Amino acid sequence: MIKKKLSKNAKKVDQFLINFIKKQNYSLLVKPMKYGVISGGKKIRSTIIFDTGKIFNIREKSLVNICAAVECIHSYSLIHDDLPCMDNDTIRRGKPSTHIKFGEASAVLAGSSLLTLAFEIIADKKYLINSEIKNEIIKSLASCSGHTGIAGGQELDLKFENKKKKLKQIIDMQKKKTGKLFNFCLFAVAAIAKKNYKEKKFLSNLGEEIGLLFQFADDFLDNKGSRKLIGKPVKKDKKKGKSTLLNLMGENKAYLYANNLKKKILRKLKKHGKKAKDLTNTIEFILERKF
Repeated sequence: MIKKKLSKNAKKVDQFLINFIKKQNYSLLVKPMKYGVISGGKKIRSTIIFDTGKIFNIREKSLVNICAAVECIHSYSLIHDDLPCMDNDTIRRGKPSTHIKFGEASAVLAGSSLLTLAFEIIADKKYLINSEIKNEIIKSLASCSGHTGIAGGQELDLKFENKKKKLKQIIDMQKKKTGKLFNFCLFAVAAIAKKNYKEKKFLSNLGEEIGLLFQFADDFLDNKGSRKLIGKPVKKDKKKGKSTLLNLMGENKAYLYANNLKKKILRKLKKHGKKAKDLTNTIEFILERKF
């Protein structure tokens, strides 16, 4: 059931991106950009956005731009993370990484172009939401993507390799690298729903907790998952000396921590009752996923 939902949502977002890029002037970077953002991936962040939208009765049409922007940001970060100067990964989503397929220079430029495309998608005049809300969303996305978010988290991840770090430091790193984009997913929906500051803050924090849960699942998959199912090499964190919560806590304690985190997230969603059913199911899937 969840696989069907993920696939359906991914197709909607992919089609939106294909149409959006098609309307632009063609450049040599279009192929590596599409290769990085459209080909494969669960697009779980988009599903989180659609699921949260259901809580506030927001139509998918009002959210698809946000989904597309988030997938551009996520894909930009993966393209850059895979580069030889960073994590040096040659396989992504079951196929050669963008820099292997198109060369390092094209991968850097395609990743940077996806980063800027994300803001273009939200700023697009055909995206009919209140201009003040647009500005608020763009500011939040910039904060979650740059040195205070994904980029800053990746820098810490690289600097932490082969070093002993405390629990708080690793959580801070992973909340930036993974959690901040999930933070944005829920914040953007709350902004479109015209929620007050308190509710936006609540959902932003909840998003970071969902992101941390997602990172735990990623660590478990890297440790014990199947390369065929995941679509990338496994056990690479240990080989590279990555500072992960799994390495710090050990498998049993890490799973217990992650399971308690999941329960905490689900408790917070109870106030939304049946409207949160889809989001609850997605969160259940995140920790137990095999791919």
